[in-house]
Amino acid sequence: MIAMGSDHGGYRLKEAVKLHLEKKGIDCKDFGAYGEESCDYPLMAQAPCKAVVAGECELALLFCGTGIGISMAANKHKGIRAAVCSDIFSARMARLHNNANVLCMGGRVVGEGLALDIVDAFLNSSFEGGRHARRVGQVDALDA
Repeated sequence: MIAMGSDHGGYRLKEAVKLHLEKKGIDCKDFGAYGEESCDYPLMAQAPCKAVVAGECELALLFCGTGIGISMAANKHKGIRAAVCSDIFSARMARLHNNANVLCMGGRVVGEGLALDIVDAFLNSSFEGGRHARRVGQVDALDA
C-alpha cells in the first residue's frame, strides 16, 4: 500500500499519480488534500509519514507546490527518509542508495507525464544495501 498526501499546490499532481497507480493495480491510501482549498503542507505530511513509520504503508508519495516544503516536514518524522525528485535518475537513486521511503514532488515544478515516470522509477527500485547501508544507518542515527 502506498500512502499519498498533498497540500493545495500538489493536489492536481497527486490526483494524476493516484489515477496512474490505480490503473496499474497499486493500492493507495489518500490522506488528502481532497481539493484545491488552501491547506498547510506540514499538516498534510503527518498522516502519510505516520502510516509509513507504523508499517501500514510501504512508501509514501507527497506533493506540494515545489516538493520542498512537504519534504522538509516529512523528514522531521523519525524513520522517514524523504527525497524531493524532479528527474527519473534521482528518484531511482533515492531508493537504490539512500533507501528513501518517501518521494516528494512539486505540482508547480514537474509536469504530469514526467511525474508518472518518476513515480514508476521510485516504486520499481529497491534499496541495494551493501556499502550504502552504513551511510543510511548514519543518517538514521541522526534521529537519536
